[in-house]
Amino acid sequence: MVGIKWGMKLNKREALLKDVKTREAEWLTLLQNLIRFETPAPPARNTSSIQNFVAEELQASGCTIDRWPLYPGDEVVVGTKMGYENEKAPKLILNGHVDVAQVDESEPWQHEPFSPLIEDGYVYGRGAADMKGGLAGILFSLRLLNDYGISFPGDIYVQSVTGEEVGEAGTKSCTTRGYDADFALVADTSNLEIQGQGGVVTGWVTVKSRKTFHDAERQRMIHAGGGIYGASAIEKMMKVINSLQELERHWAVTKSYPGFPYGSTTINPAVIEGGRHAAFVADECHLWITVHYYPDEHHDEVIQEIESHLQKAAAADPWLRHHPLEFQWGGTSMIEDRGEVFPPLAVDESNPGVKLLKQAHEQVHKEAPTVSMSPTVTDGGWFSDAGIPAVIYGPGDLANAHAVDERVSVEQLRTYIQTLVCFLLDWGEID
Repeated sequence: MVGIKWGMKLNKREALLKDVKTREAEWLTLLQNLIRFETPAPPARNTSSIQNFVAEELQASGCTIDRWPLYPGDEVVVGTKMGYENEKAPKLILNGHVDVAQVDESEPWQHEPFSPLIEDGYVYGRGAADMKGGLAGILFSLRLLNDYGISFPGDIYVQSVTGEEVGEAGTKSCTTRGYDADFALVADTSNLEIQGQGGVVTGWVTVKSRKTFHDAERQRMIHAGGGIYGASAIEKMMKVINSLQELERHWAVTKSYPGFPYGSTTINPAVIEGGRHAAFVADECHLWITVHYYPDEHHDEVIQEIESHLQKAAAADPWLRHHPLEFQWGGTSMIEDRGEVFPPLAVDESNPGVKLLKQAHEQVHKEAPTVSMSPTVTDGGWFSDAGIPAVIYGPGDLANAHAVDERVSVEQLRTYIQTLVCFLLDWGEID
């Protein structure tokens, strides 16, 4: 609690860290309960029940609850632990998502995805690593601190969101609803490294013919003297893909950012759709691309660079120059409109919240944490987009996220909770 002497605080800290160990069965049960809720996205629209559970947990820890629908069947819950001082006291966001990766019936799981099992020092189940383990850590840390009667000068907001797996930005809805803070900790999969991230934007490139031709007319389109000015949209899309590969290679040697391996600015041709029937020449083709960019870039600039490059390549083609490429970028849902944007997140190591988190990690692990850049994306970028300093810091590693027999280490989850407890204790001391 703020105001106690260091010796008293140290004793309370030691007692809290010991309790994390002795109450291990509690937080393991909490994680198992979270995993039992079947919340894969897609199909999504299935998180109301788990959000009821999370809201009850937060209320039991002294939080007031705000909740709203993101989509029918998918809700966002924010628990507020009210501070005891004025509005100038620093505010903190703890953020996690309850949706998990899709499970395909053909996947060879040894353990039922939504029937959690503890075995050989791991908790198995869909979402164990990404990221119900991190959310369980947040919920138990608040429960423990509440049991000790520890309060904070500024408000603490616990955001339990949905939509992260399919780009539906439940976290963004929190910022637009008015939740602001001095620092945000996103408990997503980082293997207990303090991380930022690049950005991601998806887009569709379309090649379209003004005319549709029967397959029997193809010979007149490709042979001298055939007399038909036409082309297959699928074949022309191959030129688009080749041009994207050229741009990707150019980026690999001209762009860089600290913490990222060279070549992290990728353009992935993820999905291709084209043609209508085997008896027709394809008159339309659509390419869905995923673009990764660095924190010092904005997706609008990246989009403009891609479009300019492709249009110049198209201008060199005798058919494409008269059939302009069409583009559709971003979106609010991979399910609803098949598009997404994840803003980047830079780590400011001079930020007081980052310094406290590094200090808390070192207190528990007896070594400084690694500060790195995630090769994937999380909701952390929405805080940066809203002007809120943030980091990604959670248990689990990406090798297990979205994987068959997904798992998280019990030991790592224990040290994660201990680090959160130390961080929250120190947070109350921020000036």
